[in-house]
Amino acid sequence: MAGLCAHRPGGTVPSLWLRRHKVKGPATPPPVPERVPPRPPAPGGLRIAYLVYRGNPRCGGQGVYTRHLTRELVSLGHSVEVFAGQPWPELDDGVGFTPVPSLDLYRDPDPFRVPHRREFHTSIDALEFGVMCTAGFPEPWTFSLRARRLLAARRSEFDLVHDNQCLGNGILGMIEDGWPVLTTLHHPITVDRQLALSHAGNPWRRFTQRRWFGFLRMQVRVARALPRVVTVSQSSKRDIEAQMGVEAGRMTVVPVGVDPTVFCPRDDVTPVPGRIMVTSSSDVPMKGLVPLLEAVAKLRTEREIELVVIGNPRSDGRVARAIERLDLAPVVRCVSGISDDELARNYGQAEVAVVPSLYEGFSLPAIEAMACGVALVATTGGALPEVVGTDGVTGLLVPPDDPGALAAALGRLLDDADLRARLGAAGRERVLGRFTWQVTAAGTAAEYRELLAMNQTGPTTALPEGTGTPC
Repeated sequence: MAGLCAHRPGGTVPSLWLRRHKVKGPATPPPVPERVPPRPPAPGGLRIAYLVYRGNPRCGGQGVYTRHLTRELVSLGHSVEVFAGQPWPELDDGVGFTPVPSLDLYRDPDPFRVPHRREFHTSIDALEFGVMCTAGFPEPWTFSLRARRLLAARRSEFDLVHDNQCLGNGILGMIEDGWPVLTTLHHPITVDRQLALSHAGNPWRRFTQRRWFGFLRMQVRVARALPRVVTVSQSSKRDIEAQMGVEAGRMTVVPVGVDPTVFCPRDDVTPVPGRIMVTSSSDVPMKGLVPLLEAVAKLRTEREIELVVIGNPRSDGRVARAIERLDLAPVVRCVSGISDDELARNYGQAEVAVVPSLYEGFSLPAIEAMACGVALVATTGGALPEVVGTDGVTGLLVPPDDPGALAAALGRLLDDADLRARLGAAGRERVLGRFTWQVTAAGTAAEYRELLAMNQTGPTTALPEGTGTPC
């Protein structure tokens, strides 16, 4: 997916927090929004409780996936109510919403904050804070426990639960409570952990990264016990089987989509000569922004160039340090908090788009750029070749973490208007035939029917003893 800040909201695990709790949150937390009832289902439609532990629509592909998938499920006649934690999701008309408030320990502008004691109401709140104090990431676990409690009183209101890669212990508890449960597992977060550890510069950094990713043990255990798993690419399916031990027979590939009426060529938008665009929602090694910056530094010695980054890299992070080290501040511009329409217009203003990731389970930025008819350079990391298509036909593919190869491919496209036009047209045609939200919703709804049919014949997997019990 397009970024995983849904899993790493603060970027790096800080030792700062452990230094005498200098960051204090406000005594009064921000207000919790009201519940929004969902549109009732059409005849034959299903009633879906959809779970997403971080609903941020501007950071990470999971918020985007939630908004567009739920909208299209409702258009198919299903009733969908989203249960989400902070930051709250953006949802379309007809989609219901139930807030599942957490302590919101990673919110801007005070991530890793110390809540006021009046914010603690349940044992789950204490658990959430305690795990953070040990440099762990508690949100998948604690969200799942809160969601289980909320759903326990509403068993008659839904036909099934769709979990969007929370995979907390409470999800197994929902199965114990009798819920049919399906999960979307975009890609194995084991890959994020491996890449984070490989880029850790010292033993303390490696220790804190291991501690941060401690939730993976829980997610692996839960994923292995679920009867149905939807993933977004054949590459992710293979990696989930190999790295998380989920049986291939319980997984189905349903690709992610794009709205081709929004992400489309714009007649009133003119590409800016020398402009390259990249969309990256998180400042982590996996996104490959540092190799891209090194490629841009090389290109800058040969031509006039500009890099537009759709995202908000941390001021003290790897990307900011690389921009300073390479003296790229005059040619790099960061844009964040924009709408889909503004994002599409930004694509239209670029001569070339790039996805420099070291690994992707899918890639929303890739299909967004292709749908806009923009020539694309992408790496061969993870599912990107599966998404982009044939090298030289629908895009240019280069090895991951190779600044020289990136620079050569970008330079080739910047110098060849005919090649840009040919790749852009072929890329859009590929997206229209394979990657739309309507296709995603139809495939997901088919999996719901499979899940309910399986549930009528009894569970196929024994649950680990006691894993669903709240602390």
